[in-house]
Amino acid sequence: MSSKIFPIIAVCLIQLTLGQKAYAEQKSAPPAMQAPKAANLDKTGLLILIRSTLLALDHANKTGNYTTFRDLGSPNFSVANDPSRLSEIFSSLRRDRLDLSGASVMEPTIIKQQIVGNGMLDIAGFFPSASQQLNFEILYEPINGQWRLYGISANTGPTAPSAPTPPQQEQTQGQKK
Repeated sequence: MSSKIFPIIAVCLIQLTLGQKAYAEQKSAPPAMQAPKAANLDKTGLLILIRSTLLALDHANKTGNYTTFRDLGSPNFSVANDPSRLSEIFSSLRRDRLDLSGASVMEPTIIKQQIVGNGMLDIAGFFPSASQQLNFEILYEPINGQWRLYGISANTGPTAPSAPTPPQQEQTQGQKK
């Protein structure tokens, strides 16, 4: 059986948060707390965060062991997600054999990089590909001077829409006769 690399056929959607209640509380926070501000991180720092997170997820998916992935997250992430829960959440990625190792060499397109009202770093973007692209959004919590994983959403989908191929000239002319 061959391993699927980011172009894959099936669409996977994975989202981790501290739970719906915590997510709802965060979304309903007063507007003053919600105002995002630009994150002043250099490109190398962003790449390290994104790549290390996606590679840790890739290793967990390949081994079926989510203990280290959980432990790399913030304390809030670790408390909310035991390894068996993470295994269940990411079961579709394992079943589809999504290989995230391409994140180690591919250049992501960052579409959002901001500090949200609660001091967390929110990064979103995608790794472009010919037929499918890996879309991601990762939320990091500042813990002791380091950004630690708080939540992650990853899915694959088609690349940007393209214009349809025009009909062949001979066929159009032939139909007019």
